[in-house]
Amino acid sequence: MLTSCTNAIILTVNGDEHMLVVEPNELLINVLRNELGLTGSKYGCGTGQCGACTVLIDGEPALACVTLAVACDGKEIVTIEGIARPDGGLHPIQEEFLGENAVQCGFCTPGMILMAGDLLKRNPHPTEPEIRHHIKGNICRCTGYNGIVRAIQHAAARMAEPAAADGPDLVKEAR
Repeated sequence: MLTSCTNAIILTVNGDEHMLVVEPNELLINVLRNELGLTGSKYGCGTGQCGACTVLIDGEPALACVTLAVACDGKEIVTIEGIARPDGGLHPIQEEFLGENAVQCGFCTPGMILMAGDLLKRNPHPTEPEIRHHIKGNICRCTGYNGIVRAIQHAAARMAEPAAADGPDLVKEAR
């Protein structure tokens, strides 16, 4: 039963439509993790300062820990779980993060990868300073960022190749 304090919303998450009943103050991160079981996005600081909760909303990066679920009604959301290849394989950015040891504890990795995809959508051939600037809102306490920057550089080069077109199109648009 709906009360005046709840809202029915429709979210398209990773290509699947979900009708949910949420409280007016329910955060998107909690809906994704607790209601939909998508635990890739992390709840870090809770104030939008660390980037661990980054998702794409209508193709744009957003911080799910400071975004109300009701504000996403009718929108398309992509989480780290939604960028896999159609065959279930990893996205080239994910593969490069692994190959460059840009993943240690993994807490920041989903947000970093989604921000890398956003950067490569905007600039397919970024310089190192451009990469560092674009990911500055994503805090990593383990890697020192060098491996992350290299992974993004290698992903950019790899995704510029015609063979990369068979994967999901994280860099051109959200599914």
